[in-house]
Amino acid sequence: MVPANGPVSKAWIEWRRRDDPAGKEVIVVDAKTNKRVLNVKVENVSRESGTIYFEPTSGAGKYYIYDMPYKVTARSNYPKAVYYKMKETASADWLGKTGHYSTAKVLYLESVNAMNSFYPMEVIATQQETQNLLKANTAKTYLVFTEDRLHPTKMPHDLPQRWIQKGITDKFTDAALKGENFSYQLGIYPVKENLNNVKLVFSDLKDGSGHSIPSSVMSCLNTDGTKYDGAPLHITVNVNKGDIQALWCLVNIPAKTFAGAYTGTVTVKPENAAPTVIKLAITVKNEVAINGGVNEPWKQTRLTWLNSTLAQKNDVIKPYTALKVDRTTISLLGRKVTLNKTGFPEQIQTFFTPEMTETTGTPKNILGENIHFHVINAATHKDIAFKSTGLNFTEKTPGTVKWTASNTSEFLNMDVDARIEFDGYLYYTVKITALKDVNLDDIKLHIPFDKNASKYLMGLGQKGGLRPDTVKWKWDVVNKNQDGAWIGEVNAGLQYSLRDENYVRPLNTNFYLQKPLLLPTSWGNSGKGGITIAVKGKTMLSENYSGARMMKKGDVLYYNFSLLVTPFHTLNTDFQWATRFYHKYNNLDTIKATGATVVNIHHGTPINPYINYPFIAHNAMKSYIDSAHRLGLKVKIYNTVRELSNSAYETFPMRSLGHEIYSTGNGGGYSWLQEHVGDDYIAAWYVPEVKDAAIVNSGMSRWHNYYVEGMNWLVQNVGIDGIYLDDVAFDRITMKRVKRVLTQNGHPGIIDLHSANQYNKSDGFNNSADLYMENFPYINRLWFGEYFDYEKNNPDFFLTEVSGIPFGLMGEMLQGGGNPWRGMVYGMTNRMPWSDNADPRPIWKAWDNFGMQGTKMIGYWVDNNPVKTSDSKVLATVYKKNKKAMVAIASWAGDDTRIHLNIDWKALNIDPAKATITAPAIKNFQEARKFGVNDEIMVPKGKGWLLIIE
Repeated sequence: MVPANGPVSKAWIEWRRRDDPAGKEVIVVDAKTNKRVLNVKVENVSRESGTIYFEPTSGAGKYYIYDMPYKVTARSNYPKAVYYKMKETASADWLGKTGHYSTAKVLYLESVNAMNSFYPMEVIATQQETQNLLKANTAKTYLVFTEDRLHPTKMPHDLPQRWIQKGITDKFTDAALKGENFSYQLGIYPVKENLNNVKLVFSDLKDGSGHSIPSSVMSCLNTDGTKYDGAPLHITVNVNKGDIQALWCLVNIPAKTFAGAYTGTVTVKPENAAPTVIKLAITVKNEVAINGGVNEPWKQTRLTWLNSTLAQKNDVIKPYTALKVDRTTISLLGRKVTLNKTGFPEQIQTFFTPEMTETTGTPKNILGENIHFHVINAATHKDIAFKSTGLNFTEKTPGTVKWTASNTSEFLNMDVDARIEFDGYLYYTVKITALKDVNLDDIKLHIPFDKNASKYLMGLGQKGGLRPDTVKWKWDVVNKNQDGAWIGEVNAGLQYSLRDENYVRPLNTNFYLQKPLLLPTSWGNSGKGGITIAVKGKTMLSENYSGARMMKKGDVLYYNFSLLVTPFHTLNTDFQWATRFYHKYNNLDTIKATGATVVNIHHGTPINPYINYPFIAHNAMKSYIDSAHRLGLKVKIYNTVRELSNSAYETFPMRSLGHEIYSTGNGGGYSWLQEHVGDDYIAAWYVPEVKDAAIVNSGMSRWHNYYVEGMNWLVQNVGIDGIYLDDVAFDRITMKRVKRVLTQNGHPGIIDLHSANQYNKSDGFNNSADLYMENFPYINRLWFGEYFDYEKNNPDFFLTEVSGIPFGLMGEMLQGGGNPWRGMVYGMTNRMPWSDNADPRPIWKAWDNFGMQGTKMIGYWVDNNPVKTSDSKVLATVYKKNKKAMVAIASWAGDDTRIHLNIDWKALNIDPAKATITAPAIKNFQEARKFGVNDEIMVPKGKGWLLIIE
């Protein structure tokens, strides 16, 4: 407020900023005219305060001073805020007058909204305040500040003014409800030296009547917990001198706790400094928290979710069946794995028909001979002979079977520890220990495929499709997210990945290069390792070699690998025909009228505004879903793991965990991230309409535990029918847990997976289907996706990388609306209302008119397909009913092509003398036509027909 007229007014602003204001522009605006004041001079600028001289152009009255103006560059969904530099706008004449001024009064400091406010936890203490604090506590190596759960610590390098005002105290007092997931903070501030291995010790809390809250319900989120896979987690917390480390203390108060005042202690115990005892006084009110208080997440009641083990037990998930062990053979849905005494597979078989719609009693062998290692002695250039002690099953449960085997030799021990799960996933830990010094030419894993089960290949830098005669591949983890391949046929295949004990899942989807694979010490061998795939004798051999090396006595190497036996189950074609996605938030009556059955609610919408954090507008979401259910519609929501909204209540408690949950990075991005998160993060997707700025997750972390609990809460409290996954940054362990909570108590639990084509530099040149295959057993539909070219790629690419059929899945097309003719030979359309030229409703109508429910799909890849064309580049897939068939024809020929149909009338159970072939009118697809059984049919280039034979 300027008190009087005059050419110059001076404002001293104690802004206490966490950023560095040096050189940043300050803008003054006249409140009466809303015009910028150009005669401005700024001096004595520091993080604590600044002095601004300005011309009060309207005389006495209010003026606004903006201290962090910026411009946004780069694209709208990945913005970059660049702060303006201070530049001279004042005239020389006015500057000469600044020696005489009126003193303006600062009325208030404010932010554009509460989300952007720095108050109170980002308002810094001054240097003098900090020095005074240290002088008053000269005997202490470190200080401990107590803080409640409503004021998360946000600054890692500055004390907040709030802590100066509160002062140092050895007591924390608060109140909680019975059964509440209560929490509080301890701010650790080393003032003389770095602190090492800081731990907390909790006592029981007791009241005056002999009741207690046991220390067993207390923990420190920063030092201990439970990993995403259920294993215990212990973290070493070191704190550098001058930094602030928030330690979040969790107290899950039992629901049967008596109301009253409870006291106890928490002791801070650094490894290299004296302990500090904090007295706790918690009043438990005579009121029971609902569901632990998680419906009030702003109270940090969901932090306990980070240590959840919900749905961790490996119970069998439908449609899978319990594992059965008969001697050395393990049976699972549609497959068998037979082991030999070394612990490795002697044979792997599948029992799926080529159509992929049924199982059969006739096995199809995946292996040409057993999987085995060759360890070659450099002295003799011959294999070291191992003697096996035999196979030993250590666990036999419906969901998991485990076994061990020990293989010994004069030079090395090879200990095998392996497991198989009900969906066809095998994991091998192969520990090789040197019993004496030995030079080796190589350690190689041979996977000999049966030639009849190795038609296709995907991975190792190869697009999905026909397997080349020879593939030669070398490790390049810096640039390529590749550590194995899928090889197989439509109804029999095997994916394998090579790993060691230090494997960490890399980032994906635009971020691979910022956290790539770690080169396995064993397989990579400093770049000597690689893979060669080629025909050898009666097999198609995948030779996985690691090259020459020397092992000293006692050295240990882990040659671990995973296997996925495909397909996972038969095709659910009836689900494909009946389930029709509407991929947009819209009026429900409008959606119902389209014929769609499932609504996908993306983020950035009124009922799901914040990316991967669907908990803030949940009441509106529930109302929408309830209305949808009354109309017979199902609703799925966008919710995945990869990046997380800055609106998450737990953002700063999770930032206190270092890089466990948020990835390290170069910062930048939207202004809120730069101003409040500060640095050392990766800025991700941004939605301008709601100013939602996401931060990239680090990969596999306890956030996955929270994610599973969140899904459970959404099912139980909001009624979601499933989730839409936009790429996946979690592994099969989390996927299984998610599927369990989504399908609880009869809920449909529909999951569809969308992926843009990952075969590019930013994604590490991986194939989407190969990258996400471990999650396929729990997916209901694929949507692959942006940058998949439906015009230029061949049928084998469609089959392996897009359709999902070799894995028991079906899909939809996206880029440019797809190619509807080619899509139909795989049972694919697109989804509404993706684009005007890709409306699937005409094809949906054709399906309904024909009666697709109950049809048997017989793909062009099936040798005994009853309808073939006279041109090998024009393919036909049959949807067969009794005495009636729909035939999808699509061309990959270079020009318009004339074909004849070669029809097995007996297989169709149709009398050719009475048969008709018609092409029903389908908008934007084909005009109505009739053909004779022997007529020539012209197929336009890149298009096809949908014919009815009856």
